[in-house]
Amino acid sequence: MSFKIIGDSCLDLTEEMRKDPRFQIVPLTLQVDETMVIDDETFDQKKFLQMVADSPNCPKSACPSPDAFKQAMECEEEDVFVITLSSHLSGSYNSAVLGKELYEEEHGSKNILIIDSEGASSSQVNLALKILDLYEAGLGFEEVCEQVLKLRDEQDVYFVLDSLDTLRKNGRLTGLQAFFATTLNIKPIMGGEKGVIVKLDQVRGLNKALSRMCDIAVKGKTDLEQKRVIIAHCNCPERALQVKAEMEKRGSYKEVVITETAGVATMYAGDGGIVMEIG
Repeated sequence: MSFKIIGDSCLDLTEEMRKDPRFQIVPLTLQVDETMVIDDETFDQKKFLQMVADSPNCPKSACPSPDAFKQAMECEEEDVFVITLSSHLSGSYNSAVLGKELYEEEHGSKNILIIDSEGASSSQVNLALKILDLYEAGLGFEEVCEQVLKLRDEQDVYFVLDSLDTLRKNGRLTGLQAFFATTLNIKPIMGGEKGVIVKLDQVRGLNKALSRMCDIAVKGKTDLEQKRVIIAHCNCPERALQVKAEMEKRGSYKEVVITETAGVATMYAGDGGIVMEIG
């Protein structure tokens, strides 16, 4: 059975996945002040980070149009999966749902599953890799749908930001809070609960924050060897390797994958940010 995996551009594919013709990215558009940036293969991370740092305003994103998703679904593959970032963070999921409706109005029914990842970046990568696993195991469309949605409901995402500037700019942190947090070198450890960002803890110092994130990630989990760990980094490959080593101190896993953030996750995570998924 042939299949295709479509992601919005918060699906931070590894280099190997980018070369795989079974994947296609439908890009979001990013905006910094009056400058528009298409989050596709032309995205320049370092240039974008500098634009964000130079601007007093929070960067914004615009989801792909329903027609862009529809066009991606117009493929020869029999089974299609669309993985979007959390519907609490973007309109990408709703746009993909409308894209499916447009496709069906024009072409009739097809095996298409739209997945709200209830996360971002590494969450989406984990779901994509699970789909590959299931097809390699010989499962059919309905079984793959059931198992990938089950994983979506069970997986956990965590992240640590090096800079709180984006949180300050988008109003999630007041200037006074940001000042004291920066002065005291306080780093929050955050996670996602059904697609909503929550603060799980905070410590002083980045290294302690990364270690604490790993502690939280494995707490209470007894089947680590069956889980995959996805570490997405924003312009900090050495830090990603540090997190990988910290996780490996705490257990053995099915696989530990490191990838780099594209535009959307770069906007959310900021320079030096880490987004980690386990599930």
